[in-house]
Amino acid sequence: MNPPIDTPPSSPAAGSGGRGRPYHHARRKFFVLADIATNARRGKNATPISPIALEAVKRIDALFDIERDINGLAPADRLQRRQQDSLPLVAALEAWMRTERAKLSRSSPVTEPIDYILKRWDGFSTFLGDGRICLTNNAAERALRGFALGRKSWLFAGSDRGVDRAAFMATLIMTAKLNNIDPQAWLADVLASIADMPVTRLTKLLPWNWLPPKSPQDQAA
Repeated sequence: MNPPIDTPPSSPAAGSGGRGRPYHHARRKFFVLADIATNARRGKNATPISPIALEAVKRIDALFDIERDINGLAPADRLQRRQQDSLPLVAALEAWMRTERAKLSRSSPVTEPIDYILKRWDGFSTFLGDGRICLTNNAAERALRGFALGRKSWLFAGSDRGVDRAAFMATLIMTAKLNNIDPQAWLADVLASIADMPVTRLTKLLPWNWLPPKSPQDQAA
């Protein structure tokens, strides 16, 4: 199975390319300034639609169109398509933003979202060098949703030390789930194996490297 397009930060898919920045957060800042439908409902109280924000949304949406087309492909294939199709769009986006930013005053509403991207440009271009990195962090946000729903339960951890332990275990369990392995099976095998495991081989127990132990039937075969 190919890694999901929404590569979580707790996966080694972050690689050496650095931390990727989520484009959907950057897009939202522009969309607010270019939301024609919402402005129409506000009537006289509507703020003017920003042509620059509208153009930024269109340019970012073009990148998401490519991502939808390559979703589910192997990382190497996604990287090839990004180098072929996304790289020119990203280069044009940066050049356009820097040109427009030079014309804007500090008080312009669209200055803030442009600065947000340009000051973090290395992060927003990281995905071009790694097919495993995604344009969004939706997977990580979905993983945290369960904790948000159960936040009242976390009040009964008993102590600060109990909270630390709960967070530690939750991190292990969610990392296993995000790497498509059974947390219970993984933790059981880790606890059974780690005492006799040489230090040089401990990385084999990490969720993204771990392989389930063979059953007696498989070993006999």
